[in-house]
Amino acid sequence: MGILQIFTLLGALGMFLYGMNLMSSGLQKVAGDKLRGLLSAMTSNPFKAVLTGLGITTVIQSSSATTVMVVSFVNAGLLALSQAIGVIMGANIGTTVTAWLVSWLGFKADISILAVPMMLFGFLFSNSKKSQRRNIGELIVGFSLLFLGLSFMKESVPDLGETPQILDFVKAWSNHGFGSVLLFLAFGTVLTLILQSSSATMAITLIMLSMGWIPFDMACAMVLGENIGTTITANIAASIGNTQAKRAAMSHTIFNLIGVTWALIFFKPFLSLVGMTIELMGLPNPSAQDFAVVASAPNSSTAALYGLSMLHTLFNTINTFLLIWFIKVIEKAVIWIIKTPANQENEVFRLKYISAGPIATPELATEQAFDEIIHFAQISKNGLGYAKSALSESDVDKFEELRNKLIKYEEISDRIEFEIATFLNAVSSEEISKATSMKIKAMYKIIGELESLGDSGEAISRILSRRNIHKKSFDEATIKNLNNMCEAVENAYAVMIENLTAAHNGTLADISNAYNAEERINNMRNYLRDSEIDDIENNGKNYHTSVYYIDIVSEFEKMGDFMINVSQVLERTYIHEP
Repeated sequence: MGILQIFTLLGALGMFLYGMNLMSSGLQKVAGDKLRGLLSAMTSNPFKAVLTGLGITTVIQSSSATTVMVVSFVNAGLLALSQAIGVIMGANIGTTVTAWLVSWLGFKADISILAVPMMLFGFLFSNSKKSQRRNIGELIVGFSLLFLGLSFMKESVPDLGETPQILDFVKAWSNHGFGSVLLFLAFGTVLTLILQSSSATMAITLIMLSMGWIPFDMACAMVLGENIGTTITANIAASIGNTQAKRAAMSHTIFNLIGVTWALIFFKPFLSLVGMTIELMGLPNPSAQDFAVVASAPNSSTAALYGLSMLHTLFNTINTFLLIWFIKVIEKAVIWIIKTPANQENEVFRLKYISAGPIATPELATEQAFDEIIHFAQISKNGLGYAKSALSESDVDKFEELRNKLIKYEEISDRIEFEIATFLNAVSSEEISKATSMKIKAMYKIIGELESLGDSGEAISRILSRRNIHKKSFDEATIKNLNNMCEAVENAYAVMIENLTAAHNGTLADISNAYNAEERINNMRNYLRDSEIDDIENNGKNYHTSVYYIDIVSEFEKMGDFMINVSQVLERTYIHEP
């Protein structure tokens, strides 16, 4: 095998991988938002979660993309760990569609002859002014490159008839019984770790099998190894996430390790099941074929290719059917394996008091929603802490870390508001009393104000970022004034949470504490703004720096407005109840 042939093979592999990524990216852009909505909505029980994972992965043709999406949802607190495990199980079944597409279109139908003409349509679509058409163009180009790469890979693999020494070498490694199974399993795992794509490894395995390089049972061992190797993508994605995200990724690893374990224990019977299934399709049993002549026997080659795809499908389907009943056990296992660090910050997880699924009586449901609103307020207050730290942070990297946290808290506020509102919509559709209806209307207003508080925290980070871009900085006196303003807002937060809790407990008597907190913030805003304007006019203070300072002071004052609005809603609803 010459140097040029080796580089041609590697280049073809690169084309296949690039095409796979491009196709998956295009598919996700075409249907991404709808799929994300489906992912967050259709996970109320394990079976729905599995079907959701299966459906999304079948559409976007990437279990890694689905799993990474799941990990990000868990990281943001929008999916519970048990729900994520179910989706990941479904994603494993969905990814088997790729193997069937490659087996049929890449080997039996050889769609590569249409790939170049399809590139023309992909180019035309990609130059459209409409983003949806450009995404479709990206999908078509990716699809074409995938099968062109596959075709080049097949052509670059040496013919065993011309290189019998390679056949003898492979035979030597295939004649060690169960040891050979473990060897090829490890090879499939390592290859998937390197390529970061189980679909690419599956394609390589199909080529090796169709060309007669390896026997069917060793190809099956490689596929089992690929199921272990593919879990690394989710673990990489979770490495920068919170503890729950790491647990979700670890559940993927546990799921596949358990599956590979039983598949190895029952390796021969499992291959027999695959063989019988293929025989029902009218093809010979692939496990009974001599791999040295598979490439020269079309019917045997088809049976081998379809047999490998069938093994992939049966493995993931059986594994899901077995383990779907033990999702809670897997959840406990990953919690035990990945413990919450003792010094870890309070992380924002999924809603604590309400979740998808059947709604209790409206009265009980509104109590749960109010608990969640208090929790929402506490989460919002945590974001203020990051804003306060960002005011005086001079280190660029540390500031960026704080800014990203404020952006994350703003996104989380949006999602929590949406989920509580969705829950309240469901409650409103039931038979409810006039009092409960009043409370629900009040809750809608409160969650809107709490979401606005998250917007303000993110707005402060933007102001500070602009200040840094223009290389301006605050002196010690300015930072001290901002810290004092921030402390006044922190006090208003504490008052708001106190009033929310009192209203929930039925002990709210008046909101004078909220008016006092609001008055303190307004007076401080007026004093700081007037003093700064005076310094600009009389002491030559830098105008641009002062603008950033006054903007932050104004943003803090807005936060005070949002909080007094919450207390006023409570006053109208829980003190002056009709």
